[in-house]
Amino acid sequence: MRELILLRHAHAESATAGQADLDRPLSAEGQAEAEAAGKWLVEQKLVPDCVLCSPSRRTRETLEAVMGAIGYVEQKVDDSIYEADPGALIALADRHADVDRLMLVGHNPGMEQLAALLHSGQSGDYRGMPPCGVAVLSMPRDVPLEPGVARLSAFWWP
Repeated sequence: MRELILLRHAHAESATAGQADLDRPLSAEGQAEAEAAGKWLVEQKLVPDCVLCSPSRRTRETLEAVMGAIGYVEQKVDDSIYEADPGALIALADRHADVDRLMLVGHNPGMEQLAALLHSGQSGDYRGMPPCGVAVLSMPRDVPLEPGVARLSAFWWP
């Protein structure tokens, strides 16, 4: 089996006047959420082998707090995750099909739509992944990612 862990960034501060969306930091609440997500991943023995993270400040800070709990793992910032739709995220994950447990750190609506699409085969108007939510999807190792191929094996939110 292969696992895909989807982590939506934790709560972020609202943008200040003139601040780019990419530069929004985590709030104090978000920092605590990300630390709790990392602890949950360790407790569930779901430490990823590799992490691909959006370039936004809030996703990178979320990942940094999670790594404080899980320890260092291979990680890469991937610009394509920011504002990605499920199709782009599937293509990215498929390029890393050799990774047993891959984690993507990104944004909604892409993350929740991807979780729904891989699990149920439909993304529709699904809205079920709160800030710092974690969805763990399990699928057969040698099968390409496509709608309905995965089983939602775990879900956590702060």
